[in-house]
Amino acid sequence: MNKHIKVFSGTQIFVSRLSQLLDEIKIPYLIKDNQEAGRLAGFATLGNSVDVFIYESDLEKAQSTINDFKHEIEADK
Repeated sequence: MNKHIKVFSGTQIFVSRLSQLLDEIKIPYLIKDNQEAGRLAGFATLGNSVDVFIYESDLEKAQSTINDFKHEIEADK
């Protein structure tokens, strides 16, 4: 069975950009929005609470795209 691994946690804006990049290289992903889930359940969460998961088997293919994305957002800080 193919296992999901978390490759990024951040704001919804950053997650949207990363998901766009993963779409371009045809890597399937899951987004877990802890802020929205908390809001619907009646409590709040703080910080970077949107996570991106990919299949462990896709990590090698996606690694350079993820690294480039992380360097890009670090340069903007």
